[in-house]
Amino acid sequence: MALREQNSAVPPQKSRIILLIFLVFAVLELAYNFPDIATPLEKLELSARDTAVRLQGVRAPHEKIVIVDIDDQSLSWVGERWPWSRSRMAEIVTWLNEAGAEMIAYDIFLFDPSANPQEDQALADAFEAANSVVTVSQVIEIPYSTTHNIPEEIFLPFIEGYGITEVERDDDAVVRSVLAYKQIQENTLYNWSFEIVQAGLHISPPKNPSPNSVEFNAERVPLNQRGHLLINFAGPRQTYPTYSAAYLLEGDYNPDIFKDKIVLIGSSSETLQDIYPTPFSTTNLTPGVEIVANLVATMLTGDYLRLSPPWLTLLILLALALLARLVTNIPRPMIAVPVMGAGVILYLMIWQIVFSRTGMLLSIIAPILVFTLGVVIPTLEEGVNQEMEKRRVRGLFSRFISPEMVDQMLETRDIDSLNKRTNLTILFSDIRGFTTLSENMSPEELVSLLNPYLDVMTTIIHKHGGTVDKYEGDAIIAFFGEPIPHADHAVRAASAALEMHQALEKLNRTWQQNGVFSGRLKMGIGINTGEVFVGLLGSRQRINYTVIGDAANLAARLQDKTKELGVPILVSGETQSLIKHHFQTKFLDSALLKGKTEKVDIFQLVSE
Repeated sequence: MALREQNSAVPPQKSRIILLIFLVFAVLELAYNFPDIATPLEKLELSARDTAVRLQGVRAPHEKIVIVDIDDQSLSWVGERWPWSRSRMAEIVTWLNEAGAEMIAYDIFLFDPSANPQEDQALADAFEAANSVVTVSQVIEIPYSTTHNIPEEIFLPFIEGYGITEVERDDDAVVRSVLAYKQIQENTLYNWSFEIVQAGLHISPPKNPSPNSVEFNAERVPLNQRGHLLINFAGPRQTYPTYSAAYLLEGDYNPDIFKDKIVLIGSSSETLQDIYPTPFSTTNLTPGVEIVANLVATMLTGDYLRLSPPWLTLLILLALALLARLVTNIPRPMIAVPVMGAGVILYLMIWQIVFSRTGMLLSIIAPILVFTLGVVIPTLEEGVNQEMEKRRVRGLFSRFISPEMVDQMLETRDIDSLNKRTNLTILFSDIRGFTTLSENMSPEELVSLLNPYLDVMTTIIHKHGGTVDKYEGDAIIAFFGEPIPHADHAVRAASAALEMHQALEKLNRTWQQNGVFSGRLKMGIGINTGEVFVGLLGSRQRINYTVIGDAANLAARLQDKTKELGVPILVSGETQSLIKHHFQTKFLDSALLKGKTEKVDIFQLVSE
């Protein structure tokens, strides 16, 4: 009877775990719809979407769109500083007009007048002769003030429209969307891609914007719940026909290339910093003007990308949570695991098919995690118990030895392996004049300085892979290279030393601002590399993980020498030979230090 009661209690426990998993990921998915909240799943989800886009492959670009590129070759060919004179830009516009371009989308600011009014007049005349011209505006927002920069008045009669150009970088810095609209007081400013399509199709302007859609071209254009319009990229950089402005003016292109085309004029030069990573490539950056080309094509074809609505995402999560509950009923893990894998593959196939046929991007990371975790976690009770036991042991031993050594001890289960003779880098640091300073301070004042100082310095040492040996008052003794071996232990020690000095300067400013300490602490650091004994030393009542050897003593001597030489960080010749390709050092002296029978080369560590 007792056994049956124990078994009957298992299913409710599994259900509670799966329900908790479902609720956690449901909250994370819902949080995505709030623009100021970044979730841990967001970058993974973005990467998954990029994979879906790349799996589609490179598609043919829209036949009506071409780009005139003011590239680095053009800038070199002209031989004048950017921005080019407006009369030169007028030559490009005039050439395109004569070639029969249907529209010119001018992705260059026209906000300020030229020094020579004739330059502006030349470009205005070229715009007047064009079939259609659309250009850009800019919104600058600073606290308590918003400025909307629009083209100069001389150009306005000949421009059919202008709009904002803001591309949106996601949390991983990749551009996948643009800001569709911006509210400025009572006015709604739309992305200039809407203006291009509106002028090209001779349709009404966009209207009725909301965070998830805007009405345009007799349909609701989907946005991503944050007012961003997703771009359906045809491919990586230069998927769209791109022609250099330099060769254009030389007459190297057939004018028929541009006849009846929407011609976007922009720049791909890295010096102008209008290039961005996109889903097709995060390294071969795409110019902003080609991003606009992809967006205009998206609007012209109506092949919009859309995110699955929140209600559909929650429904998918719930369905996969229930499926996970069914899989956990399989008594044999050897069967349950393949079934779980098959379920993941099936969902991935459905996800890709839905995207390919409808352009809808279903959530992928959260559903797969709900399903896999819902299967795995309830079947790992024994593993969880083992992990809890490990944590108990780690918590016990962390009172006495470093966290790194606890991990190695748990991994090797051989404490003797921690005792060895090896080559390490040792760091000694000390606050100058702290003994004298402490005599004039109360115990409370002393603690308010020393505790934050030791906490910050210890964090930096651990960050660079070092182990704190001990504290001796305000002095810190640390070493690099054990218990976790690092071949670059000297470089790590030098990096830590430089960061410690920077951190001390920050502490000094903080103390002064908060009225904790009106003075200014200074620190000396000595670093040496050499062979030492490292291991557990002590009694049954107290044990320490420490280093012993002449190399450690030399590091202490170098720290003392910083006072005499008046420099913050000194390193020995042995250390300098290992870090000279990574840091700037300066030879100071070759001296006979206390306890040494031969002179030691002394270098100042200057910077990285």
